[in-house]
Amino acid sequence: MADLTSKFCGISSPNPFWLASAPPTDKEYNVRRAFDAGWGGVVWKTLGMEGAPIVNVNGPRYGAIWGADRRLLGLNNIELITDRPLEINLEEMARVKKDFPDRALIASVMVPCEEPCWKEIIPRIAETGVDGFELNFGCPHGMSERGMGSAVGQVPDYIEMVTAWVKNATALPVIVKLTPNITNIIHPATAAKAGGADAVSLINTITSITSVDLETMAPEPMIDGKGTAGGYCGPAVKPIALNMVAQIARTDATKGLPISGIGGVTTWRDAAEFMALGAGNVQVCTAAMTYGFAIIDELTSGLALWMDDRGYKRVDDFIGNAVPNVTDWQYLNLNYTAKARIDQDLCIGCGRCYAACEDTSHQAISMTKDRIFEVIDAECVACNLCVNVCPVEDCITMETLAPGTTDPRTGVKIPKEHGDWTSHPNNPNAK
Repeated sequence: MADLTSKFCGISSPNPFWLASAPPTDKEYNVRRAFDAGWGGVVWKTLGMEGAPIVNVNGPRYGAIWGADRRLLGLNNIELITDRPLEINLEEMARVKKDFPDRALIASVMVPCEEPCWKEIIPRIAETGVDGFELNFGCPHGMSERGMGSAVGQVPDYIEMVTAWVKNATALPVIVKLTPNITNIIHPATAAKAGGADAVSLINTITSITSVDLETMAPEPMIDGKGTAGGYCGPAVKPIALNMVAQIARTDATKGLPISGIGGVTTWRDAAEFMALGAGNVQVCTAAMTYGFAIIDELTSGLALWMDDRGYKRVDDFIGNAVPNVTDWQYLNLNYTAKARIDQDLCIGCGRCYAACEDTSHQAISMTKDRIFEVIDAECVACNLCVNVCPVEDCITMETLAPGTTDPRTGVKIPKEHGDWTSHPNNPNAK
């Protein structure tokens, strides 16, 4: 079986699956259960300074978005960093690391944007034996109002400054956790690199309001008739996270900077996608909160089986392999042509493809009185909408037209080589 051993910016773990800094990593009891279950690493829930008490709400802390089958798609939380005493956390971290020396134990930290605060707490945490630090520059609620969290993560100069402070205070690896609540993720990533960060992790949660109670007219989760924006995570944020990871992996200014991928990792396939786009490992939170720590068995076994099937011996063999295939729109090959195809043996006659195409797309699907649906090639632009709305997997697929044939929609002959687009006169970047 494939070797899942991971070494992320010098930190070793038996597999690339870490638990993200969140409620599942708030105390020794949880972390021990996680390590007993087989998780490769844990980012301990964010630690703060002594003398700055954290008081969480004693009421609902989570809002949710569900799919039609009530499967949890997105989770919004308004919980703050750990409200447990720093000294208790440090004692527990030391015991856990002593008993699980082969697992990655990372300390997430958030203190005021003042150098003495960081210089004081970092060495204290290092004494526990932790393998590294994650600087929490991402929390979008509660702490940002105090000048921490995303209030720092949205200002590249602050990111560089604080990262440099921490690097001067420790020889351990420093991971900078980035907020997605920003226009261009490259700016904070570049700042983290300039400050000496050994890696970045992303994404942190997205500022959100998931719903409004129309009886009380207050956002959920509601505390005594009031609500507030919180941090959104779970499967629904995965596309946003994948894009930001890919941007960092393919941009010259940040290329080569190790990335810990976060954002909706629920299955081994999700993890493989993050890693194919350049993440050296992944962090998981919502999936563990939904299904429990035992999901690590499916994550590790699924990834190992896929790697065996693909001939990958180690996780490093496929990390970043998809990055060269991520490009800007202007470089897409406009000579490439495909058409939708409906498998009549699989079609259940629901008509969703027809309704979608007829009402909102290109009127490229016909329907007979007997509810037989066929693609009209002369109208089909291969937009893929019919594939996405069809409830039967593989009933509708896209067929690439062979080079040299004529596109029935445009009457234009497809070039013998799809790659001819690089020199096509309509290509704005043609040489």
